[in-house]
Order: sequence, then C-alpha cells, then structure tokens
Amino acid sequence: MENNYFVDSEKLSASELEKKHLLENNPSARTNHMEYMNGMEKISPEIREKVISATEKYNYNAYTAEEVKRALNHERCTVDDFMALLSPSAEPFLEKMAEKARRLTAEHFGNTVYLFTPLYIANYCENYCVYCGFNCYNDIRRMKLDSGRIEKEMQIIADSGMEEILILTGESRKHSNVEYIGEACRLARKYFRMVGLEIYPVNTEEYKYLRECGADYVTVFQETYDSTRYEQLHLMGHKRVFPYRFEAQERALIGGMRGVAFSALLGLSDFRKDAFATAYHAYCLQRKYPHAEISLSCPRLRPIINNGRINPLDVHEKQLCQILCAYRIFLPFAGITVSSRESETFRNGIVKICATKVSAGVSTGIGDHGSKYSGKENISDEGDEQFEINDSRSFRRMYDDMSEEGLQPVLNDYLYV
Repeated sequence: MENNYFVDSEKLSASELEKKHLLENNPSARTNHMEYMNGMEKISPEIREKVISATEKYNYNAYTAEEVKRALNHERCTVDDFMALLSPSAEPFLEKMAEKARRLTAEHFGNTVYLFTPLYIANYCENYCVYCGFNCYNDIRRMKLDSGRIEKEMQIIADSGMEEILILTGESRKHSNVEYIGEACRLARKYFRMVGLEIYPVNTEEYKYLRECGADYVTVFQETYDSTRYEQLHLMGHKRVFPYRFEAQERALIGGMRGVAFSALLGLSDFRKDAFATAYHAYCLQRKYPHAEISLSCPRLRPIINNGRINPLDVHEKQLCQILCAYRIFLPFAGITVSSRESETFRNGIVKICATKVSAGVSTGIGDHGSKYSGKENISDEGDEQFEINDSRSFRRMYDDMSEEGLQPVLNDYLYV
C-alpha cells in the first residue's frame, strides 16, 4: 500500500494552500533534484550509479524458495544471495534466517549490545520534506541551544553514565552552521568517549573540520533510494538534491571520519528496494574504503506533530525482522542500530538476533533532557520533537533490561592514546 501524501487542491486547508502557493513561487522548489546547487562538492558518481542501477534492476518477485535455501546454505553471502533473502519468498524462512543471523552476530560481536543517546541541539530547518516534523512549513516551537545549554544537556546525559552521544540538528546552515556544530563536538569531547553526528550533508573539508573538532562518525539517512519518489517527497531546500545527499558518507570518509552509517526511512517507497540499496551502498563503500567502520539502521516512519496520518503503513515487524536478519547475513561485520522508533518488545528481541546497538534515554525534542530526567516540564524553554518515539526507556532501565536479557551492555570499547 503506497502512502498518499498528496491530495487535490480543493481538499487542502488554508495553511496547506499557502504552502502550495509558496512552493509554486519558490525557485529552489523548481530545481532539478539531480543537479547540484552552488557550493555543493562533486565527487566521483561511480558508487551512486552502481547502486542505483542495481536497485532499479532488482526484481524481488523473481526469486524462488530454492534460491533462498541456497543463499542460507552458502558460507559467504553474495549480492544475489542478499537479494533472495530480502524477497517475499524468504518470509517462510525467517526462523532459519534468524538462526544464522544470531550465529554470525555472536561470532563477530559476542554477547554485547552498545548503548548511546541522541542529543538534538537545534530544530530549525530549511527543507520541506513532507514526512518530517522539522520541515520548514510545520508550525512547531523552534529552538537552537547556545553553548551553555548544550553543555548543560551533555552534563545531564553524561551523569547518567552514558559514554556515547549522537549530536543532531535540523538541516539549516543559517541557524546551525558548521562552526556551531564543531563547537558542540568540542564540548562533547569533554564528556563522552564517542561522538557521532547526524546533520545536513557537508563538503569534504567541512567533514575534515568536524573530525578535528572531535566527531568520530557520521550518520546520513538517504530516506529513499528511489529518485522519483525522493523528488516527490523533498519539495524544497538543499535536501532536494538527491546525488549530493547520496555521496555524503563517501565525502565524510575522504574527510577523515572513522565511521559512517547508512539508512533509508522504510515506508516512504518500496521498502525491499530501499533495504537492498541501503546495504548495497554500504557494501560498495566498504570495498572502496576497507578501513571504515560501517553501520546500518532500519527505521520506520513514525507520526509527527501536526500530521498524525504518517505511519509505517508498508512495513510490519515481521518484515522489519527479515530485513535486519538479511543485513546481518550479508554484512556480518557491520554494526546494526535499532532506534527508539521501535517498541520495547521488538528491541529486546532483535538485539538477541542481529542488532548490536540501541539508543536509550531518548528525546527528539530540543533542550528537554533536564525536564525529562527531573520529571518537571518546562515547554516554554524547549523545542518541539522531530517525531514520536516508541521506546522511552531511560539509560539505566535499558542497561538493566539488556543485562536481564542475558546480554552485556557496552558503553564504549575505544582507547584513545
């Protein structure tokens, strides 16, 4: 079932009509989504062209049960095997896939699960992405934390025992420029042993600067690898440029980042093709940059403020489990993160099979860790959230739950010398 985000003009509300008028008269909304804007660095399109070509040719309905069986019996999973494992024909073999995924996870990661916390420091955005709560036309409380508030939030998180943080912003260079993000990285280094970034894509030299400020890895959501659907969903702003976003992880590695993470937002388009493209993108980049730490995540759509209609209509938990198990079999060394978009029950189960990293103590709002930890709300001094989370467990409860599940929670395993 395809999500229907677009309706006839006569059915639009007054505010939606205003948005439609603004879009029709905004130059960036009329740009070709495959053409780079001024200032965007161009690198070799080799990997992008390879991934998109393979994805367009991928016909998952052509795979049979026999091909799935052969894929499970192979000691090493080929690209074609991976395609078979993502196909509908593999659904009856989910238990066998889970058994193999569990074995591979144990071989490469032992009994560990890594914990981290995201910190949103700003929610201003210059993009109009119809599925995102931060989009520039959504009427929400906007906020950008100054360095004092950033450090206060980091102190609260660090005091809980967390040692890894993921810094996030809305996609606005005007409100969250690279220097601002770099300062947040320098502050994070005072409190955390691992610092990740999930920000708007930047050029190689800017990634190099952020690495020097203390960032270890970069996460970029491609959202969907279907360029036609991508154009329909990203109506305005720099994010509209499909190739520049696609090539962000490679620019980050060229800029010296230790690791990169890949993801599509499942439910925006054909989830099987998006799942294939995500992992194949990671596979191709790892072959080109074998020193890089590669990880994957597999989020589904969640409701956002002012639009409760957005839900993961296409991807159910069984299908999500199939994708995650296929990821592990195809890329046994890759980290796999399962976010708080998923339920407590699902996350407790999937970390026993193939996931290696989960978020804890999560907030997708701005400046609200103090109120969440104290139990006292102060919404006048906070920015609205990007989406609704599904698993709101604190760091301490998550740590205890993972231990009770027979796993070894790990906060960090890096030594800096």
